[in-house]
Amino acid sequence: MHELSLCRAIAGVVQPHAAGRRVDVVHVRVGALRQVVPESLEFCWSMVRDHMDMPTARLDLELVPAEVHCGVCGRRSEITSRWSVCCPHCHSGDVEVMCGNEFLVTSVDIT
Repeated sequence: MHELSLCRAIAGVVQPHAAGRRVDVVHVRVGALRQVVPESLEFCWSMVRDHMDMPTARLDLELVPAEVHCGVCGRRSEITSRWSVCCPHCHSGDVEVMCGNEFLVTSVDIT
């Protein structure tokens, strides 16, 4: 379960910015190609936040769909498969991933 190590990394990013203040919400952008299970990430966060002295902090996940630009047909399309990154229109593998690889703490609500 790599979600636990991801939560530790999130906490490592948040703690220096919190500087002892209460963390209310951690906003995280997660791309579909990162193979993160949102429910597992939230479960692991509940364990990590207690250990890292942020007991009230919750995660606000922004789930970003995967999109590719096809070098053959020129279309930009959302892809739904995590296992195949091909153009859904012409089935070419000549694609550039435009979004869906994100994993980023975008902001933190601190009081």
